Amino acid sequence: MGTRQPSAHMQIVDLRQLRSRALESVFQEEAKYWLEELHWDYRPSLDLVRKFMDSRALAGYAASKDGRLAGYGFYVIEDHKGLIGGLFVSPQFPQREILQGLLTEILGAMRATPRLQRIEAQLMPFGSDLDPALLSQHFRLYPRQFMLLPLSEATLSGLPVSPGLRIEPWTDRAFESAARLIHLAYADHVDSQINDQYRTESGSIKFLRNVVLLPGCGQFLPEASFLARPATGDQLVGMVLTSTVAEASAHTTQLCVMPGYQGHQIGRRLMEHSIEALRRRQYKWLSLTVTFSNTRAASLYESLGFHAVKAFAAGVWEA
Repeated sequence: MGTRQPSAHMQIVDLRQLRSRALESVFQEEAKYWLEELHWDYRPSLDLVRKFMDSRALAGYAASKDGRLAGYGFYVIEDHKGLIGGLFVSPQFPQREILQGLLTEILGAMRATPRLQRIEAQLMPFGSDLDPALLSQHFRLYPRQFMLLPLSEATLSGLPVSPGLRIEPWTDRAFESAARLIHLAYADHVDSQINDQYRTESGSIKFLRNVVLLPGCGQFLPEASFLARPATGDQLVGMVLTSTVAEASAHTTQLCVMPGYQGHQIGRRLMEHSIEALRRRQYKWLSLTVTFSNTRAASLYESLGFHAVKAFAAGVWEA
């Protein structure tokens, strides 16, 4: 793959033709954005991007404008599915034009992959500004929001856990039952349309592995992750998983409750346990993402004190 020239002043180049240092100024701006807007230290993720770029193993493209590198995007393909893993353009350049050029090039390459049936994209930095470009590429969009809670302002009920429920710290021994819980909790749920890993237990195990064992969404924080079980049984009926994403910031990577147990304040109790654990450890911020149409969850988060700071869409394309 070589250099392409979509317009008189913009060029698209395969990432495998570049060393990471060529994009260093873009990486610095991207890290600054994530920290200032989302209270998220994105530098560990960028270190992985550099590593794979320098081993010429990262599929994607960079864009230059008037001879200066302005942005980049990369993607991952696994089995039948592709994921746009990142897309960023410096605000010093015409972002919309360059985003459109990068997205067109990335999607063209992905769709040329044999047997590819599905592409997923959740690109928070550009919020809803990216929606027209995704729609023009025949994506279905699911509006979501990134929410943030200043932990000192959390509204906690102060109520004890129901005597019919016990809440325990996370343990790796719960891995398989946690995957089963995710699979069952998201049956017929809008989020299983966004992330098809939720549709099977094997997919849910992959999701959990990415959250708990790999740096896919920050550094997993077992001290602020909890499991809910009935007082007289071992069945897992709810859980909250939490990761550290910056020095004083955490992110709720998963909150789910078994069907049949929903509507009984279990999710709230789990979130309150997580918030209290984070406060004890001097964390200042907690973030999460939620799908707009998941009104029950959004209402819970708002009642705890979360507020929306960024609207964006989860995009899904299917062959």
